Amino acid sequence: MRSHYCGSLKAENIGQQVSLCGWVNRRRDLGGLIFIDLRDREGLVQVFFDPDLTDLFTQAADLRNEYCVQLTGTVRARPDSQVNSEMATGEVEVYASSLTILNKSAPIPLDPNQNNSEEQRLKYRYIDLRRPLMSDRLKFRAKVTSFVRNFMDSQGFLDVETPILTKATPEGARDYLVPSRTHKGQFFALPQSPQLFKQLLMMAGLDRYYQIVKCFRDEDLRADRQPEFTQIDIETSFMTSEQVMEVTEQMVHQMFLELLNVDLGKMPRMTYNEAMRLYGSDKPDLRNPMQFVDVADLVKDVEFKVFSGPANDNKGRVVALKVPGAAEKVSRKDIDNYTAFVGIYGAKGLAWLKVNDINAGAEGVQSPVAKFLTPEIISEILSRTQATTGDLIFFGADSYKVVCEAMGALRLKLGEDLGLTVQGWKPLWVVDFPMFEENDDGSFSAVHHPFTSPLDTAEFLATEMDKLDHRALLSNAYDMVLNGTELGGGSVRIHTPDVQAKVFQLLGISDEEAAEKFGFLLEALRYGAPPHAGLAFGLDRLVMLMTGATSIRDVMAFPKTATAACPLTDAPGEANPAQLAELGIQVVKKQ
Repeated sequence: MRSHYCGSLKAENIGQQVSLCGWVNRRRDLGGLIFIDLRDREGLVQVFFDPDLTDLFTQAADLRNEYCVQLTGTVRARPDSQVNSEMATGEVEVYASSLTILNKSAPIPLDPNQNNSEEQRLKYRYIDLRRPLMSDRLKFRAKVTSFVRNFMDSQGFLDVETPILTKATPEGARDYLVPSRTHKGQFFALPQSPQLFKQLLMMAGLDRYYQIVKCFRDEDLRADRQPEFTQIDIETSFMTSEQVMEVTEQMVHQMFLELLNVDLGKMPRMTYNEAMRLYGSDKPDLRNPMQFVDVADLVKDVEFKVFSGPANDNKGRVVALKVPGAAEKVSRKDIDNYTAFVGIYGAKGLAWLKVNDINAGAEGVQSPVAKFLTPEIISEILSRTQATTGDLIFFGADSYKVVCEAMGALRLKLGEDLGLTVQGWKPLWVVDFPMFEENDDGSFSAVHHPFTSPLDTAEFLATEMDKLDHRALLSNAYDMVLNGTELGGGSVRIHTPDVQAKVFQLLGISDEEAAEKFGFLLEALRYGAPPHAGLAFGLDRLVMLMTGATSIRDVMAFPKTATAACPLTDAPGEANPAQLAELGIQVVKKQ
């Protein structure tokens, strides 16, 4: 039906007769002349309808936005005065000789001249995706997946599919359950990740595996969460964590170089503890220069309980965050707004100190908490934070978790609000994660998953159970972080039954529970399981960052809303009663 894509026409096509198909992007009537911009996947081209061709001109007069058409014509150069440098095809236009209206369009329910609501965009997603911006993002996504496949193939990785209907996997989110008709009353779970199966593939001797795979998690959503999302899943045998990081770093480095012409350089390493100490986050945005400074030792004896309480609590933390040059830029009202902001993360308040004159010591600062601090303490805080005249210092004092979350979020917000966060790309590896995290009830759960190997396996096995400290144990795990977003994470896996049994014991997982949840994996560990390691990248997040989108919904063809619904298909919906009966399921009506 067509000889060329609209967006591919260039000066070298001048004089050629072409056949084009696409949609009317815009129509213009100029002094008895009709022009349209014809759009297809590859871009726009201007088409001219000559009033001397009476029948054709009459046909063109009926055209409206989003009509689907086919036309033929001759490519010709635009006059110099009409060349449009903003368009890829701006040097040429098509002189139409025939037109076929393939399908008319009703008035479009999305307004191209304004920001439509996300609900409306998702309801009419097939129209929303016609926008060049959205089309370009999906085309870029296809380039990323194509690059990944070519790279992995070149490195000897095999693309192997893993089951979608499986048992529950321990990834930390709620499972999506699928009832079984053939086993009435029983359920499959959709995979939160192919974790267990990719480990089994290593035990099967396939050596190197990858998959671009759908994963499903029934969890609370936000900008970078979706109930179904896509992972670039990777697993290797007989490779150390260093080697896994090296090959995946090479993949990301080459991808950015080839697709964006960006050289990420060598990715630095930072331990988890260092990241939390300096940034309060295990995915720090290094484009923002601000860092935390711990001051608990300075304020542990002050009368101000807001400071001294957490300073004397082994689960507490007191930090200072210096904001360069912000003393004049940030008003009292702004401080009140920032106080409300950190309150979202559980902080009970936000102490501050403005440095009006660094040379005047304690006399040169302005702060509502200065009266609780001695001149020596103030001087030491100024020295530690390397403050200068005109700086503003915020304090976070609470439990370790609240301080990290609240002050970490404040650091990012201040960076954006005050223009301190620089443009560009700042990747890093965060390594040496804790093996366990403490729950509110005092129990412990695995930070990644219960199959993550300790950093020092020999020492872990040699240490008696009662001498193992949950809080001090480190895992052989690693995350790749880019501009404050976790691109992917992984670990070396446990490959021997004795280490696995000990980890289960520490987590309080009984033999019966372990056998029920992942008995097949434990069984496989008995039959010559090789050392193996891997990681998974979030494809949606990666494409979001590379295209400059603000949400992964904008780089997915048909995403769900924040409430995990699909306005396009009106899913989820009620099931057919006959189907439910066949499945042995009774739906309880919400009271």
